Amino acid sequence: MSSVNTLHELLLEEIKDLYDAEKQLVKALPKMAEAATSADLKDGFTSHLEETKGHVSRLEQVFESLGATAKGKTCKAMKGLVDEGAEAIDLSAPDPVRDACLIGAAQRVEHYEIAAYGTARALAEALGETQVAELLQTTLDEEKAADENLTTLSESINEDAKSLAEHSRKD
Repeated sequence: MSSVNTLHELLLEEIKDLYDAEKQLVKALPKMAEAATSADLKDGFTSHLEETKGHVSRLEQVFESLGATAKGKTCKAMKGLVDEGAEAIDLSAPDPVRDACLIGAAQRVEHYEIAAYGTARALAEALGETQVAELLQTTLDEEKAADENLTTLSESINEDAKSLAEHSRKD
């Protein structure tokens, strides 16, 4: 474990973690989009990929604003969440059930990011880093919107999965 002595150093550690997390997602989202069978879910993953690339760029602005080099440190939490996403991709299940599993994996990612961006933004605010806090808040708002979109998608996909189960019980 590295040594952190100041709130500024802690903020940089948080940003490095987020930077790696977002880069992991840039690699994972295309696989999730490919695995999704719902057109809306595919589109959601594809559009979030473009948004995630913007998050990487925004974090690079944060590094610059803090006078630091943009580099990540392995985000173990995201690695685990991406691994769970891979399990959802490989799940042998009817299409709507696998799509529901993909949504669950994606929402766990969003919830992690919401927590991490909220923490980093609070640190930036405490340090008086207004520009950094605003950049982080912008991404935080996008992550919350992505989570809400996934919730909306899950309502119809879960209904499809439920109907499928009810139909198979009648046969």
